[in-house]
Amino acid sequence: MELNKRILLTLLVASIVVSCSPRSVIIRELKVAETSFGDHKGFLLFDPQSGKDLVAYHARRYYTPASNAKIFTLYTSLQLLADSVPALHYIERNDSLIFWGTGDPSFLYRKVYQSNRVFEFLKNTPAQLAFSSGNFHDERFGPGWAWDDYEYSFSPERSAFPIYGNLVSFTDSIDNNLKVVPKIFTDSITISKEVSEKKITRALTANQFTFDSVSTSNSITREFPFKIYDQLISNLLMDTLKRSVGIIDIPLPPTRTTLYSVPSDSLYKVMMQESDNFIADQLLLMSAGILSDSLKTGIAIEYMKENWLSDLDDEPIWVDGSGLSRYNLFTPHAVVRLWDKLLRQIPQERLFALLATGGEAGTIKNLYRNERPFIYGKTGTLSNNHCLSGYLITKRKKVLIFSFMNNNYTTSTGEVRQMMDKILRIAHEKY
Repeated sequence: MELNKRILLTLLVASIVVSCSPRSVIIRELKVAETSFGDHKGFLLFDPQSGKDLVAYHARRYYTPASNAKIFTLYTSLQLLADSVPALHYIERNDSLIFWGTGDPSFLYRKVYQSNRVFEFLKNTPAQLAFSSGNFHDERFGPGWAWDDYEYSFSPERSAFPIYGNLVSFTDSIDNNLKVVPKIFTDSITISKEVSEKKITRALTANQFTFDSVSTSNSITREFPFKIYDQLISNLLMDTLKRSVGIIDIPLPPTRTTLYSVPSDSLYKVMMQESDNFIADQLLLMSAGILSDSLKTGIAIEYMKENWLSDLDDEPIWVDGSGLSRYNLFTPHAVVRLWDKLLRQIPQERLFALLATGGEAGTIKNLYRNERPFIYGKTGTLSNNHCLSGYLITKRKKVLIFSFMNNNYTTSTGEVRQMMDKILRIAHEKY
């Protein structure tokens, strides 16, 4: 009888310990939040040293990743691009220099490091310049992008030879004088006496901008994507280089010279920390250009899925570089395994420096604050969807990998972040 009591007591203590384990606590919090928000959650916490999943909650289900797609773009770029990115290809023919873009997004883009190599090369070459877009074989917008995002700065068109980030900037002073960069768009503005909520708007199919001069709001600066066409690229180059730039339509020849521009990491850092969609989609175009003579996103994606991502148990449904598309579908399991591949390939110091850092840098600069940063990763946000994945440093200084995916909630993203903060801190404290 006494033995039976001891056994029962042991089982009771064991059940209490299990019920209070960090895994059980995290899963309970996830279930409560999922019921409260009425959404779909996926979570995976993985120990790369032991190779074991510590907490798994719907981790093999597919979710809209939003900008977590940029993790796949980073991995692709690291496999295919060199330490410096190719800026343009060119050949010399008689007294002309014919050049093709590589998709490099850095040329005169204020958000990234400028080396001036491309500018000086084009400005100072004695040959007559001629630009060809004959190697661009993709759509200006990615599949599944929202059409009405066309005038928002997070959705520039993709192109072979980006310039100024494919954005025009308007700064409105209180006296209604507009500063326009690049200045070539100054003549594309119509002054309106009708009050507009946005103050400045762009036409759907043309580079025609309307400025509300009636509004009494404070000075603002706003960026708009401009519509891309070859003559506009030529005009922009002529305006900034102060020399003639012709247009020619010929395919990229197999024998050509390549000029390189900025360090690749300088692009990766802005993409991963600031979640720059433009850089991400252009990086996939550049990657396709390494594999072929065509700038076409699908070439890079199919190559990566067949050669570098075939070991993922859950095949990614992947269509663009930025994650703007809702056609993308990834599982937390696949995202975590990709972070694991990155950690094994890239020195931790270099890798972490590229990522958003809780309390310190990027899109989570004001989130996940701690005495010492414990979250390094990538956010992803679309309407009613928010994801975060990356590396979690525990109090015991263990490096864990996690993926947190929240889809189809109707509450505020702020509430979702609070729930995520609570769960990630449990993992930080208890593992």
